[in-house]
Amino acid sequence: MSAEQIDPQAERVAARQSRVPLPHGRYRLKLLRRLTDPLMRIRNRDPPSVGATESLTLPGPEDDEARRALGDRATFGDLDARLYLPAAEPPYPTVVFFHGGGFVLGSVETHDWLCRHLTRESGCAVLSVEYRLAPEHPFPAAVADAYAAVERAADATERLRGTGDLAVAGDSAGGTLAAVTALMAAERDGPDIARQALLYPGIGVDPDQESMREHAGTVLSRADIEWFSAAYYRSDIHRRNPYADPINAGDLSGVAPATVVTAGFDPLRDGGRAYAEQLVADGVATRYENYPAMVHGFMTMPEVDRARDAIASVGGDLADAFGD
Repeated sequence: MSAEQIDPQAERVAARQSRVPLPHGRYRLKLLRRLTDPLMRIRNRDPPSVGATESLTLPGPEDDEARRALGDRATFGDLDARLYLPAAEPPYPTVVFFHGGGFVLGSVETHDWLCRHLTRESGCAVLSVEYRLAPEHPFPAAVADAYAAVERAADATERLRGTGDLAVAGDSAGGTLAAVTALMAAERDGPDIARQALLYPGIGVDPDQESMREHAGTVLSRADIEWFSAAYYRSDIHRRNPYADPINAGDLSGVAPATVVTAGFDPLRDGGRAYAEQLVADGVATRYENYPAMVHGFMTMPEVDRARDAIASVGGDLADAFGD
């Protein structure tokens, strides 16, 4: 499942990232959040071109059936988002995208490069959505925000210059949210989702998996994964909820067709593969692709040539999902 060596380009990026260790405390986390977006704006100052981008807000979750089922009684606000439009004439299918970051980090800015390329490769409008982050807002806050964003996107066809066709996508923690929203939509007779694209999702992770034993410490350490998990789940009851980790779902047969991408040197690899196998076992049309020489997060690395290949492949799946 992994190559003999990490791709040299990915290895260089991973080594550079390791110089800034991921924070395992609230003070350092807040500091890193404050620094990340300005640094990302510098990195993204010459971005891949798309037809247009727009900043917008979506109404947050309401006190509806989904919110009550999730049991979250916190105060809800609007959700910030960025809309990426293709260069072609509207209307376009819409892909609702959720960023990664272990549920504690990440933003629209950190995933700008990926979303731009995904827009170009798919021909779809990509709606990149912010959601509340842990540990300040543990599960189910991010799930409530993600599902609300999908519902709002389904209702905002004209605003998004959309065809009414919808997909969900995300990487790492965002891949988990994309999978969960697809599951919720299927179980609650929610918006019709044509495809779910799960990029090295944080699903079904087990410390005894081979990928965890062999590759923890490459981009993500065991300590990183454990801290993210503790910040987000807070309890074993939450951890076992299928809306927290859809590997716990008893039946996936009604969810949208899926693309699942993993990386060979990613400690999360085997969990993503297990979820792809579960989808197939439940009769869901699924394309699974592992990139043997890649690391966690490689599709957000502009310096890695293979990232563009992977985005083009996922973009092709999304385009095909909306084909005539």
